[in-house]
Amino acid sequence: MKALHFTEYGPPEVLHVAEVAAPHAGPGEIRIAVRASGVSPGEVTIRSGKLRDVVPVAFPYRTGFDAAGVVDEVGDGVADVGIGDEVFGMTHSAVRGANADFAVLAAWAPKPVAWSWEAAGGAAGAVETAVRVLDRLAVGAGHTVLVQGAAGGVGTVAVQLAVARGATVLGTASEHNHDFLRSLGAEPTTYGAGLVERIRALAPAGVDAVFDCAGGALPDLVAIAGDPARVVTIAPDFTAAAHGVHMSHGAPADETGAAVGAADLLALHGLAIAVTLAGEDRLRVPVAAAFPLAEAAAAHELSESRHARGKIVLVN
Repeated sequence: MKALHFTEYGPPEVLHVAEVAAPHAGPGEIRIAVRASGVSPGEVTIRSGKLRDVVPVAFPYRTGFDAAGVVDEVGDGVADVGIGDEVFGMTHSAVRGANADFAVLAAWAPKPVAWSWEAAGGAAGAVETAVRVLDRLAVGAGHTVLVQGAAGGVGTVAVQLAVARGATVLGTASEHNHDFLRSLGAEPTTYGAGLVERIRALAPAGVDAVFDCAGGALPDLVAIAGDPARVVTIAPDFTAAAHGVHMSHGAPADETGAAVGAADLLALHGLAIAVTLAGEDRLRVPVAAAFPLAEAAAAHELSESRHARGKIVLVN
C-alpha cells in the first residue's frame, strides 16, 4: 500500500509516498480503507526538526494520527462495528501511519452523516484534544472561555464544544476570520499587542479559563485568566512550565489506567460526544484544504503558514 513518511528532518519536500506493507487489525482494533486523513501540526513541527531534542523519532517516520474510512478488518474482541461500516477515529499514538491507503484504528466512532469524508478525516484528533483540554479546565455552563488561535483546526472545534457546554466563548483570530468565528458561536477579537485590554473590555467580569492553541502569548494569557492554573496550552511552547502553565499532550492509559509520564489521558469519550453534536447540527469540522496524498508537501507548507482556517486533510 501507499503511505506517507519522511526519512530525515527538513522542509516539506522530505515527505515521500512509499510502498509499504499493509497493517492488520489486532485484538481490540479495526482496519479501515482510508478515504481522508488529517495533517497534524505537531507532526509538521516534528518533521521540521525543531523538536529533535525533545521529541526524538526513529526513521522512517510514518505520519498521520486521525482518519476516516470504511472498515475492512475487525480484530478480536471488537463487537460494535462491522465490515463496510463508515467510521472516523485515531491510530495508536505511538504507531500513527494514518496518512496511507489503510490504517489501523485504536479508537473510533460512526462517521456522522452530515460530515464529508474530508471533515471526518480530520476530526478525531481535534475533537480528542479539545475535549481533553476543556475537561481539564472544567469548562461548563456559565463560564467564560478564551480560545487563543480559535480559527485553526483544534480551535474551531474547541469553540463549538465549549458553546455546547453552555460557555460564553471569546476567540482570537485574524480580522478576516472574525465573521467565521461568529458563525461558530464565539465573540472574536484580534491577537497581539493589547490583547489583555481587549479581552477585559469584552469580558468585564473576567475569564474563567484560557485554551491556548497558538502559543507565543503566555504572559498575556495568564494575566487574562488571573491564575496560570486556569490556562492550558497545546502549542509546543516550552516556556509553559516557567509560567506555571500546563502544556497538554495526550497518551493512552497504561495497565493501571493512568496516563504515561506527564501526559494527560486521551479524551476518547469525546468521539461519541462529537457524533451526538454533529447529529444535532451543533458541531462541524471546517476544512481549510484537502490535498491528494502525493501533494502532502503542499499540505505541510499550508500548515506552516499558520493561516489555515480549520483542518488540513489528505484524501485518497
